[in-house]
Amino acid sequence: MGTLEEKQTIPSSFQEMTNVTAVLEFRLLGFSSNPRCQILLFTLFLVIYILTILGNMIIISVVTFEPQLHSPMYKFLKNLSFLEVCYTTTIVPKMLADLLAQRKTISFSGCMAQLYYFISLGATECYLLSAMAYDRFLAVCEPLHYGVAMTAESYTCLAVGSWVTGGFTGFLPCLMVSRLHFCRYNLIDHFFCDISPLLKLSCSDTTVTEAVIFILSLLVLSSCFLLTLVSYLLIILNILKIPSASGKRVTFSTCSSHLMVVTIYYGTMISMYVRPTYNLSSELNKAASVLYTVVTPLLNPVIYSLRNKAFKKALGQVVIRHHRLHSL
Repeated sequence: MGTLEEKQTIPSSFQEMTNVTAVLEFRLLGFSSNPRCQILLFTLFLVIYILTILGNMIIISVVTFEPQLHSPMYKFLKNLSFLEVCYTTTIVPKMLADLLAQRKTISFSGCMAQLYYFISLGATECYLLSAMAYDRFLAVCEPLHYGVAMTAESYTCLAVGSWVTGGFTGFLPCLMVSRLHFCRYNLIDHFFCDISPLLKLSCSDTTVTEAVIFILSLLVLSSCFLLTLVSYLLIILNILKIPSASGKRVTFSTCSSHLMVVTIYYGTMISMYVRPTYNLSSELNKAASVLYTVVTPLLNPVIYSLRNKAFKKALGQVVIRHHRLHSL
């Protein structure tokens, strides 16, 4: 019939009083129950997902095979593109399957795994964007020392450090949520396992869990955002000192793409998490979640491919080489 549940080994009188069960699966409410609407959403999200994977894989391939793009700036971009592929794959395939399914369920362990990767990859993106901002700061404000400060070893430390630190960031929130008790009612009013709907679903006292997760989120978001903000403020101040308008334009063009990605990412994340949630409808909450889990990963390849002249030139060379190879 419904939920697979099994009683915890506690006294029956206490069970009857608290009605606590060990939930083995959750049901995801998802989007509209209208079949036509679900097919429309499935088609839309599938197209966006395919474009996201293709776009980011093109960036990874071009940066890998074009020697002129082997600078730290483009290596960071390759890391960001790979992260976007992982990030959107954590959410979208399951969401697509649920749009066509009669019964939208996810196991408890699957839910916790999705939650862990969602948090870890989100934190990793914050760290990577900060590292990319620091790289642009060195390139614009300290050009004479850039080769010494941003060596291959420095890049490796920043890139690997971002991934490792992001991986550790996801452990504590996921562990604390997994240790909560969930009652018989196991319907998650969302299309994936996010922190907020899981905390609302728990019949445990979530005060400590909410406080720890809020503090950790605030530390990660605020520290990375401030580091990125300071880097770009210094970059802008340095650009304003350039006497010629063409010099200002050329210098700003080297970091404008990354600045747009940063603005979009932090804009969606801050609007989603740094505001009261009690007066936001579940539908509006889902719409905001779609923005940063489905749409934002697509914007990364679009922005970099359209605004970066060096990347467009390298992409053109790859296309010409590929055409010549197949015309022989």
